[in-house]
Amino acid sequence: MINITIPKPSVSITKKNNPEESNIYGFTEFHLIPRDKGGIFMFYNHNQELLFVGKARKLRQRIKKHFEDNVSPMKMHRDEVARIDVCIVDDPAHREIYETYIINELKAKYNIDKVFFR
Repeated sequence: MINITIPKPSVSITKKNNPEESNIYGFTEFHLIPRDKGGIFMFYNHNQELLFVGKARKLRQRIKKHFEDNVSPMKMHRDEVARIDVCIVDDPAHREIYETYIINELKAKYNIDKVFFR
């Protein structure tokens, strides 16, 4: 049996309630997400439910796309995102494994690919 441990978040940012305080998409600390690092990211709602898990070679750019793009599985649910956790994972194979594992172990609500639990 393979034992996988979900990595601890390197960065965790929370949406601010006051729009005047917020910066990008309601997240004042969006700048803390690394530009040129690869890893996995997780979107959570106010009830700490996992909404979506993704992976990226460049984290900040990929997360921004989920808030801007019209083909993202999150496009109808962007307002639900209250917290973003980011884990730096350099190896692309490890990113793939972690993403699939987290989607299925924590039952991400809006992931449609790589889902084995439905």
